[in-house]
Amino acid sequence: MRRALLLSLLLAGCTVGPDYKKPDMPVPGSFNAPNQLQAPLSMPVAESVDLTQWWKQFHDAELESLITRALAQNPDQLTAESRVREAREQEVIAGAKGLPQINAMGNAVHFHSNSNPLGQLSGGQGGGSSGSGGAPSGASGTDLKLYSAGFDATWEIDIFGQVRRSVEAAEAGTEAARWQMRDGEVTLTAEIAADYVSLRADQARLAILDSQVKSQQDALVLIAARARAGFVTQLDVNQQRQLLISTRAERPSLVADMLAMRHAIAVLMGQQPGALDGELDATAPVPPIPPRLPVGLPSDLLRARPDIRMAERKLAQATANVGVAVADLYPKFDLLAALTFTSSHFSSLFSGDSLGEAGVGSITWPMFHGGQVHANIHAKEEEEKQAYYAYQKAVLGGVQNAEDALVRYETEQQRFAALQEGAKTAQASSALALQQYRAGLVMYTSVLQAQSTDLTAEDNLAQSRAALTADLVSLYKALGGGWKDDNIASSPRDADAMFAQ
Repeated sequence: MRRALLLSLLLAGCTVGPDYKKPDMPVPGSFNAPNQLQAPLSMPVAESVDLTQWWKQFHDAELESLITRALAQNPDQLTAESRVREAREQEVIAGAKGLPQINAMGNAVHFHSNSNPLGQLSGGQGGGSSGSGGAPSGASGTDLKLYSAGFDATWEIDIFGQVRRSVEAAEAGTEAARWQMRDGEVTLTAEIAADYVSLRADQARLAILDSQVKSQQDALVLIAARARAGFVTQLDVNQQRQLLISTRAERPSLVADMLAMRHAIAVLMGQQPGALDGELDATAPVPPIPPRLPVGLPSDLLRARPDIRMAERKLAQATANVGVAVADLYPKFDLLAALTFTSSHFSSLFSGDSLGEAGVGSITWPMFHGGQVHANIHAKEEEEKQAYYAYQKAVLGGVQNAEDALVRYETEQQRFAALQEGAKTAQASSALALQQYRAGLVMYTSVLQAQSTDLTAEDNLAQSRAALTADLVSLYKALGGGWKDDNIASSPRDADAMFAQ
């Protein structure tokens, strides 16, 4: 029975182990779609859209330039590209095991001895010898030359598909490395955009702060003049001066945050921290959010998110490795051949008389290895299960990230709308309090409180505007936007040329 099974396997040339089939991961039919009241400024809609270069929707030339340069210069991205090229070479290594291995060889031997051991053996019977060392009379020693050249070849016939499974695993590993690289692109573009938005938000907050400082300085001049005229006391002057000092004290921390964002962007671009200070010194507004935002469906995440695609390819790789382990249960068939030329004279080395040929066929079948082979199969099957769980977790995490990002984007819009109304009211209240103070209707503490409330309201509104854009960036990242089809050099030589540019 076993011989019949073996014969059928040999004739079929089967590939042992499980055949990979992409698992069907359930996902919701749609996101928790908002209505117009929940998202008053930017409405997410269940429509598919190409998010490959989502940052271009901001129409910010500086942001586009920063991201383009970062994708080409970031050290982590260059490392990821190198890993893809390395994985491609592993494919070659895996496939080479299924091809004949041919080696060339050559030897030249020159042996000389003053004694003649062969002559001693043949002449020792007669007893007549002379000369030192017992060498026969007239012997001149031994001089032997031998030349050989040839080829040998070995070929392990891949009857049970171990090499094919190894190639399958290597190809899946290459694809996993490719998607890991693309996931790095998604993360990198989102980090650049988030830092850029933070920088522009700090610039906007600094402009608000400087405007408030000027307004408070003007108020201090007015209060000081009224104090000199005897209309108010020095207490009002001191209170206004204290408010001015407190407002100015907030400036250094904003400047420090701006510098930190510049440094972070520069490092992400593979440059020294201060390399972009001049370029990013000019003030620009926070990129606005679009009035309508297509977000697609949860099922689109299985295709768009590189981390999910990477987890799926690792599952395919783990499945193929099970087949590699299973093949160790079956016999291995090897063919060996040799072609040699051997002669004592180099001039006649390649003549027909010097030719020697050899051919050998061998079979190796593991019979008892202390359970090692079966244990290895079980270990690979557990690795396959772990890869499946990782894929499942990646899908669940991807849907959760998208849902969370949508919730933050929607709720921040509601917060921004409320802060916008509050800022208008605080600004009007500050102007009214100053007018009433000039008319002598209120104490100056009312003016101070109104000015402080106005500053806080404007600053909160600026932060909310930046949070809206930052939440949009996070949503683009959660939807898997920001990766492109790679064009990676396929050989180290190509890589060297790329780095030289």
